[in-house]
Amino acid sequence: MINEDGIQRMDRKDMQKGITKSDRLRSTDVSFWTLKPEDALLNLDSNVKGLSEKTAQERLKLYGPNSLKGGSRTSALMLFLLQFKSPVTLLLIFAAGLSFALHDKTDASIILLIVLVSGLLGWWQEKGAASAVDQLMKMVQIKCQVLREGEEKEIHIEEVVPGDVVLLSAGDMIPGDSLLLESKELFVDEAAFTGETYPVEKNSGVLPADTPLSKRSNTLYMGAHVISGKAKALVMVTAKQSEFGKISDSLRLKAPETDFERGVRRFGYMLMEITMVLVVIIFAVNVLLHKPILDSFLFSMALAVGLTPQLLPAIISVNLASGARNMAKQQVIVKRLSSIENFGSMNILCSDKTGTITEGKVKLHKALSVSGDPSDKVLQYAWLNASLQKGFQNPIDEAISNYSRTTSKPLFEVQSEVPYDFIRKRLTVQLRHASENIVITKGALNQVLEVCSMAENEDGTLVALDEKRPQIMERYKQLSSEGYRTLGVAWKAGNPQQNFTRKDESGMIFLGFVTFFDPPKEHVQATIQNLEKLGVALKIITGDNALVAASLGRQIGIANPVVLSGPEIRKMSDLALMQQAVRTNIFAEVEPNQKERIILSLKKSGNVVGFMGDGINDASALHAADVGISVDSAVDVAKEAAEIVLLNHDLKVLEQGIIEGRKTFTNTMKYVFMATSANFGNMFSMAGASLFLPFLPLLPKQILLTNLLTDFPEITISSDRVDAINIAQPHRWDISFIQRYMITFGILSSLFDFFTFGVLHYVLHAGEAQFQTGWFVESVISASLIVLVIRTRLPFFKSPPGRYLLTATLLVVMAVLALPFTPLAVMFGFAQLPLIFYGWMLLIVVLYIISAEVTKHFFYKRLENMG
Repeated sequence: MINEDGIQRMDRKDMQKGITKSDRLRSTDVSFWTLKPEDALLNLDSNVKGLSEKTAQERLKLYGPNSLKGGSRTSALMLFLLQFKSPVTLLLIFAAGLSFALHDKTDASIILLIVLVSGLLGWWQEKGAASAVDQLMKMVQIKCQVLREGEEKEIHIEEVVPGDVVLLSAGDMIPGDSLLLESKELFVDEAAFTGETYPVEKNSGVLPADTPLSKRSNTLYMGAHVISGKAKALVMVTAKQSEFGKISDSLRLKAPETDFERGVRRFGYMLMEITMVLVVIIFAVNVLLHKPILDSFLFSMALAVGLTPQLLPAIISVNLASGARNMAKQQVIVKRLSSIENFGSMNILCSDKTGTITEGKVKLHKALSVSGDPSDKVLQYAWLNASLQKGFQNPIDEAISNYSRTTSKPLFEVQSEVPYDFIRKRLTVQLRHASENIVITKGALNQVLEVCSMAENEDGTLVALDEKRPQIMERYKQLSSEGYRTLGVAWKAGNPQQNFTRKDESGMIFLGFVTFFDPPKEHVQATIQNLEKLGVALKIITGDNALVAASLGRQIGIANPVVLSGPEIRKMSDLALMQQAVRTNIFAEVEPNQKERIILSLKKSGNVVGFMGDGINDASALHAADVGISVDSAVDVAKEAAEIVLLNHDLKVLEQGIIEGRKTFTNTMKYVFMATSANFGNMFSMAGASLFLPFLPLLPKQILLTNLLTDFPEITISSDRVDAINIAQPHRWDISFIQRYMITFGILSSLFDFFTFGVLHYVLHAGEAQFQTGWFVESVISASLIVLVIRTRLPFFKSPPGRYLLTATLLVVMAVLALPFTPLAVMFGFAQLPLIFYGWMLLIVVLYIISAEVTKHFFYKRLENMG
C-alpha cells in the first residue's frame, strides 16, 4: 500500500503473511536514498532509539547472518557424505553393490563396512577440526556499535539486521547499506565502489532516485570504512542484498589459492594419474589371464583406494586445526586455516615499526619554534589541532593531547575540518572562539611547507618562507638523525563566514616543529635475531622519513641499514624495485599504495611474504601478502583483511606462531611421505604380483583392511614431535621433491615386498590363504613401523615419536598379529600361520627398517649436496 508521499506501508494482508516493511522495501527495489530519515525509520518499523532485542532476533532469523560467506557451515550429514565423494570410492561402492547382488554377499558387506568405517574416521576428524576453528573465529569477530532500545550495545557485525541504528567512527567498517541519520565531519573510503582515491564526505539529506552511486552523499555502503568523523546511520539492507554483496556474489568470493593448497591439488592430480593408469593396466591384464571379471574389477578398485591417500583431506584439516589451537595458545588466532602453511613458509616479514618494533607509546618530546627553541605557541596550536579533530585518534594526536592536558586552553570549537589522508599527509582544522577564527595545519614537514608562504619568528614577526627554508630543513635533518619523528605546524586566519576546504590550503604561516620519540622494545633486537635464525628477514615499512627510520634501524642492530624512500620508489620501474626491494632493510616515507607495490615486488622475487599492519591504509597490502597479519586492537578494516590476528602486538608472539606453522607443515608432510613410500610401494608390488601368481596376493577386502589399519596411526600425526631441523628454515611444497621421495622409497618398499612374495611362495610354499595372511601381516606391520623411520630426517632412534603416534602404531601391530587367531579371520579369509612364518616376517621387517634408515641417510645427504 502506497501513501500520498510515495512511501510504502504495510497492509493487513502483509502482516498476516509475516511480511515486514523491509521485505516490501526490497521487493519493490525502492531507492532508499530518496527517503527522509523519519520515513525510512517508519518503513523499516524502527526508530531513532534502535530496535528491541526481540525484534532484532526475529529479523536475524528471517534474514540470516549479515555475512557474504555463503550461509552456514556444512552440516554434519553433508560432511559425512563428502567423505565418499572420490570417484574411486564411488566406483568401489558400486562394484561391491554389484558383487552383493550377484554372488558374494559376505565379502561385499565387509568391503562396504570397511569403506564406511574409513568414512566415519575422516568425518570424525574433520568435524572436530571444524568445531575447533569455529571457536577460534569467535575470538576475532568484527564488532560494531548499535542502539538497542536506546542503549548503546556492541554486537558482532554478522548480527546486524535491517532496521538497526549503528554508531560509526574512524576505522569502523560499514556493516550494511545504510541511510545517514546524523553525521559530523564524516569522510568515508568508498574506493571499492567508485575507484576514488580521496575519502568521500557524507551528510544526511534526500537525493533524487537517479543519483549515481558515486554521488549518493547520504548513503553508506557495506564494505566501505570510515576515515574520519562520526555518524549515526540506519541499516537498510545487509549481506548479499547490499551493493557489495552483489559485487562479491559475481566474483564468487573465492580467496586466492595458497602455495600449500596449490601443492596439495597438484599432488592429488599426480597420484590420480598414476593410479588410473595402473588400475586400468592391472584390470585389463587380469581379464586377459582369464581371471573372474568382477573379482578383477574389485581388486583393481581396492588397489586404487589403497593408492589414493584417502585420509589426506582429513589429515590436513586435523593438522591445521591442531596447529590453529596451538597457535591460539601463543596468542595467534588463525582466520583462514590454509594460511598456517604459508605462515610457516614465510621468509620475509614486512612490518610497520610502531607497536611492533617500538613500544607503541609515542611521547611528545618538544615543541620548537622555527629557530629550534621551545615554543608554547607551537605546543598550543598543535594541541588544538590534535585534540579537537574528529577523525581517527592516532598515537601522535594522543601524545600531544596527553602532554598538554593539564594546561588551560581557550574554548575553541571546530567550524570545519579537512581530515588527514595519506596523499596530503596533513590535518587541518578551522576553529572559532569569540571573535577569533584560525586555521591550524599539522602534518609531515614537507607537506606542511608545501602550503606555506611565510614563517613566524618567536617574536611574532613574519618573514618569507624561502628565507627560513634552509634553516628549517637543517633543523629537520638534525632532529630526524637523532631519531625523533618531526612534524610541522602552520596556521593562518580563517573566515568565520566560510568553511575551510582542501582547496584553501595555501598561503599559510609556518610556525614550528613538534618532535616525538617511541623507543624500541626492550627485547626486540633478540627477537629479530631469532627470526633471522628461523630464516625470516624483517623489513620495516614506515611513513617516517629516511633519517628517523635509519636511526631506528641502528638501534635494533642493523649496523648499516639500506633505506629506500617513497619518492625513490615512485621513480622506479617494477623490475628495478623487484631487484632493489630484496636488498632493502627499511622502506621509509612510504605511501599506502606503495606498500602493496613493495609486497608484490618481493613476491615476484620468489619469496613468501608476510605483512603486518593494523591501520586504515593497510588493507590492500594485507590482501596482497601471502600472509596478512594484524592485531586484535587494529581497526576493523585491517582485522577483516588479515588472515592471522595477534592478540598481543609483539614480534615475540609472531616468532612462536611461525614455529607452530612449521610444525603443522612438517606433520602434514609426514602423511604425504607415508602415502608415497611404503603404502604406494605395497600397492604397486601387489599389482605386479597379481600378474604372476595363480591367485590374488590379497583379496579386495584384505586390501581395504590393510589400507584402514595403516591409516589409523596417521590420525595422531598432528600431535607428533617435530625435530628442530624442520623448524630452522622455511619449507615450501615441492612436488619434484615428493616425486623423488616416492620413487626412492617406493622402489625400496616394492623390493622388500617382492622379497616377501619370494619367501612365501618359494621358501615357505604357502598356499593361497597362508600367502595372503603372511603378506597381510608383513605389509601392515612394515608400513606401520616405517612411519617411525620416515617421519624424521634424523636416525629414528634419535627422534622419538609422539606418545599418541607410538601408541597407535603398537596397537595396530598387536591387532595384526592377533587377527589370524580371532573369529574375524574366517570372515576376512585369513589362516593361522606356523611359527616359522613369523620368524621370516620379523627378519624381513628388520631388514626393511635398516635399509630404509640407510636409504634415508643417503637421500638427504645427496639433497644437501644438490642444494
